[in-house]
Amino acid sequence: MKRIQFAVTYPERLRHPLHQRVVGESPIGRVDLLMWSPTEDATTLLWCDGDPKSTAEAVEAIDSLLVSAVVEEADGTYAFLRQADYEFPGAVLETIAASRVVFLPPARFLDTGEVEFEAVGEAEALSSFHRALSELGDLTIRQVHEFARRRSSSRLTDRQRAALDAAVAVGYYEVPREGTVADVAAVLDCATSTAGELLRKAEAAVVRSYTERR
Repeated sequence: MKRIQFAVTYPERLRHPLHQRVVGESPIGRVDLLMWSPTEDATTLLWCDGDPKSTAEAVEAIDSLLVSAVVEEADGTYAFLRQADYEFPGAVLETIAASRVVFLPPARFLDTGEVEFEAVGEAEALSSFHRALSELGDLTIRQVHEFARRRSSSRLTDRQRAALDAAVAVGYYEVPREGTVADVAAVLDCATSTAGELLRKAEAAVVRSYTERR
C-alpha cells in the first residue's frame, strides 16, 4: 500500500466556510483539522496558528456551529467544535465517501487556498481517487511513501529539512545563538509559530534517529 500526501486547491464555491475565512481577511494563516467524529453531530478538534480571539472569530463563519471552546497554547489555539453539519460541499463529500482509501489526520487548510492531507490505500484505489478529486480542484501530489504500520519517527519531511537548513543558515544553532525562530520563518516565508513547530518536530526526529542507531 502507498501513503500519499496531496494538496488540492478548490474553487471558491467548493471551499469550506472556515477555509474561506482563512483565505480572506483573517490573521490566521493555517488551520489543522486534527480529529473528527464519524457521527452526524460533526464533532471536530482544530488547531489554528492564531490567538483565541482570531480563532473564535474564524469559527463563527461556520453557520452550523452549535458549541465551541478555544484553548490557547504557546504556538497557537485549539478549538473544539460541535456542528449540525460538516458544511463541506456535497461534491467534495461524495468524492470522499466514494473513495476506497483511508484519510489520515491532520487535514490542513492554508491561507494560500490549498488543503493538504494524506491518504492511504492500494495503488488502483489511490489512482481512482486522484482522478475523481482532480475534477473538483487543482490537485498535486507532494510525497509518496510505502505505507508502514508504524511510521518511522525519525523521518524528516521536506519542510522539516528546509527548516533545519534555514536554521543553520541564519545561525540558530551557533553558540552563542545568532539567529532566531523569526529569522527561520522569514527564510521559509511562513508564520513564526509554524517555523517553531517545524524545528521542534525536526529536532525530535533527529534525536530519535540518533538514539535508535545507538
